[in-house]
Amino acid sequence: MAWLILALLSLLITKGPAQAEEGLTISWERNFLKVHGPRLPEAGIHIHYLEAYCRPGSTDREWHETVIGHETERLSASQDGKSIGLRCRLHDGVVVTHQIRAGQDEVDFRVVATNPTDTASNAHWAQPCLRVDTFTGRVQDDYLEKCFIFLDGELARMPTPRWATQARYTPGQVWCPRHVDRDDVNPRPLNPLVPTYGLIGCFSADESQILATAWEPYQELFQGVIVCAHSDFRIGGLEPGESKEIRGKLYIVPNDVPALLARYLRDFPEHRRAAEAAKVGAG
Repeated sequence: MAWLILALLSLLITKGPAQAEEGLTISWERNFLKVHGPRLPEAGIHIHYLEAYCRPGSTDREWHETVIGHETERLSASQDGKSIGLRCRLHDGVVVTHQIRAGQDEVDFRVVATNPTDTASNAHWAQPCLRVDTFTGRVQDDYLEKCFIFLDGELARMPTPRWATQARYTPGQVWCPRHVDRDDVNPRPLNPLVPTYGLIGCFSADESQILATAWEPYQELFQGVIVCAHSDFRIGGLEPGESKEIRGKLYIVPNDVPALLARYLRDFPEHRRAAEAAKVGAG
């Protein structure tokens, strides 16, 4: 009997680390991507995937005039919860496929947008809406201080300097990168400061972890009217027969900002080059 008890104890001791090594898992239903993991709240993290595809000229226009309708279907889902394939069909004929893979501490997104029609598409950007309420342990009134972007190469918690309050719709905050027309972003208050990097994130309730996301190319960074944070990916329109590739990351890592930043810049060297070019230009 003693040996049986020891064996059971050994199994219990080793089970936790073994589960942790399995990392994150993902599922998708009713337009929400759900991320679960051993270090996440039981409810996991939810992403409205995708909330909207958008036309340019959106900064000062009614939102319903900006959105291009779409439907999303699941093409595949692995039994181990590690990979999902989706397809979006936009009402203008564009087809967007998504390959999503869960790793140890990240979710990887590979997107291909194709215009099979003989008419140019005005699909310029799209919104994956990352809900951060369960991760931050906060609600709409008090989650802002948990969120951050990078300004002048340094992490800046929200509300960032020069917080804007005037727009067609309030509240919220938008940061527009240099390569995007400021007439083509979310119709929420537009901050005059330009983000150094295309990375936006937040700290967990106990400040032990960071949840962050980035896309290449990206249209904007956005803090929303619900408990959410956006790095919205850029399509830039599609000519007839044209295809474009887009990639993204969701990081769920320990609270080590330099390590996260170094990893992000390895994953998105384009963002490093853009930041370096902007620094040289400013000098």
